[in-house]
Amino acid sequence: MTPHNEAGKGDYAATVLLPGDPQRAEWMAETFLEAPRCVNRRRQALGFTGLFRGEPVSIQSTGIGVSSFLIYAHELLDFHGVRTLIRTGTCGALSAAVKLRSLVISQEVRGESAESGQVFGLYGADAGPDPELVSQALARAAEIGIEHRAGLTICSDIFYHPKGRDRFAEAQAQGALAVDMETSALYRIAAHFGARALSVLTVVDNVVTGEQTDYSERQALFTDMTRLALNVAIET
Repeated sequence: MTPHNEAGKGDYAATVLLPGDPQRAEWMAETFLEAPRCVNRRRQALGFTGLFRGEPVSIQSTGIGVSSFLIYAHELLDFHGVRTLIRTGTCGALSAAVKLRSLVISQEVRGESAESGQVFGLYGADAGPDPELVSQALARAAEIGIEHRAGLTICSDIFYHPKGRDRFAEAQAQGALAVDMETSALYRIAAHFGARALSVLTVVDNVVTGEQTDYSERQALFTDMTRLALNVAIET
């Protein structure tokens, strides 16, 4: 056990999916896993382990933003022996061409600024996803027929920013597809521990068009992302 996680040794599989929302973690486990069991309820950061197509997979919620995310990712990697982390989160599209409800696979991530989304300089140089996981995700998305794009994403520490969407102009000029609040931390801490990582994101709003999904559809909205992440998980 750790201060933030009551799971014991062996309670987590070697591969863990990481949604931010505990309700999403529960929905994912109950909808897609065989014989899911709850391994963590501490601080309502729900964690589950079960089987997908006969292979063990875990799902652990992480909360919002770099600080919360790092607590759970660190404990999974350092205390529970997890070797692969797949973020299953949400993002805001930074291009009108990136459609609402589609998926974005983060092949590269940059901070919104020199400080933002960079794990406070704690883990050194920039890091990216595991190439094999990216390759598997792209292949499976095409095979399943899931609408997706892969490329640069931006990581921000601030949701309500005084500059509004204007702050993304430079990132958009660089071709960034979307913005989230955790992916930079995911890739950096995974590299620090010698683990593999991938961020797969569902577009829930579009900064350019102003479109957004309704919260009432948020769980069913994540079906494609969950299916893709689980298929990648069992092939790792």
